[in-house]
Amino acid sequence: MGTRLELYRLGRGSRFVKQYKVYRLVHLETFATALEAIAREKQLKNWQRRWKIRLIEENNANWDDLSHLL
Repeated sequence: MGTRLELYRLGRGSRFVKQYKVYRLVHLETFATALEAIAREKQLKNWQRRWKIRLIEENNANWDDLSHLL
């Protein structure tokens, strides 16, 4: 498991994770560089909630935890 995910699960992640107790990884994308990943995170942050839900459900209809894929 990646360090960031471990921190979140231990309650030492972001305020959002602590407040909403979000511990399942339901969407995963891979990128060649950190800059590409950061750009995608910023893009998704500006998306409407329904767009994000559709993105998740296109690839993970049951909202299964995908952390085992890391």
